[in-house]
Amino acid sequence: MEKKTFLVCCIVGFLGLLSAVLGFAAEATRIKADDVVRSNLGDCIYPKSPALYLGLLSAVSIAIAQGVINFVAGCICCKRKAGHPDSQWTVALISFTLSWVAFIIAFLLLLTGAALNDQSGMEKMYLGDYCYVVKPGVFSGGAVLSLASVFLGIYYYVALQAPKGSQPWDPHTTKELL
Repeated sequence: MEKKTFLVCCIVGFLGLLSAVLGFAAEATRIKADDVVRSNLGDCIYPKSPALYLGLLSAVSIAIAQGVINFVAGCICCKRKAGHPDSQWTVALISFTLSWVAFIIAFLLLLTGAALNDQSGMEKMYLGDYCYVVKPGVFSGGAVLSLASVFLGIYYYVALQAPKGSQPWDPHTTKELL
């Protein structure tokens, strides 16, 4: 593996890990139903929580990671070889597609969780007697999917960089790192 490939994998891996840690931290600090106080006038009084900022930073981190890996790897359509694609290209295509699916879902979960957790101060209860809070697992799901997105993106990038006829994680191609 070349130094450039290794460096890109480290940077993207760090951003993905940062996104996951921030997502799990947002899950731990989200506003729970027990934290909300109901007033006599029918208002929901929400405490302040860092989950909004943690969720937003997590979403930004995974977006930067996805952008870096796709910018450096290039468009998979442009990388297609003439003739029939080999199994390495097929694995790269599947990893690319699944990486984008995981990224979109993770990004939406993190942004939705952050937006719904931004109930600050007093909110009037409409359409029933409910104080709305983010359900458990929204931020955690985004964190897990951000890790999956980064892993699949790195796999896609390494599969495209590997010499033709070798596997991306072949011990013979990673011997240079040791």
